[in-house]
Amino acid sequence: MQKSNKFVIAVYVDNKYGVLTRVTSMFTRRGFNIDALTVGETESPDYSRITICMSGDGYAKEQLINQLRKLYNVKKVEEIEESSSIKRELALIKIKNNSATRADVLSAVDVYRAKVIDFTATEMCIEITGDPTKINAFIEYMLPYGILEMCRTGIVALERGEGTLLSKETKTGVHKQN
Repeated sequence: MQKSNKFVIAVYVDNKYGVLTRVTSMFTRRGFNIDALTVGETESPDYSRITICMSGDGYAKEQLINQLRKLYNVKKVEEIEESSSIKRELALIKIKNNSATRADVLSAVDVYRAKVIDFTATEMCIEITGDPTKINAFIEYMLPYGILEMCRTGIVALERGEGTLLSKETKTGVHKQN
């Protein structure tokens, strides 16, 4: 049995209506389960970048990449290697606020370099950005204080160093439109 692990895939697609639906429909048809999916504009208004975080073995990763490359509006698909990338995530966490725990919570906010972005007598909303492991550790630390609500963006990632994903040459090259 092969080891299951997480991997991150970056996908450049045409910034057009319906493209995200085609990409996510492919996940459903092929039975892929994604851990996180983020989408946003890129440096060029012609393209959007989809960042997919998924768990699976090497076969699942290759299948995902191959299926994405076949889609019409997909321009580029690359795995973002762990050792040569920068990954970040954003989380907003609303917790209980009371005088008995406030100092401890604010101390943790400082240690984790988070920010209090909303504050009432009974609740506090905290913004934290960073590597997903940092966010997981902060959430774990906050659990005893009473997390009321939370949302996370999912991972965004860039490769370190020179060049860009679109300028990078690969064996398969950029997917051409007909």
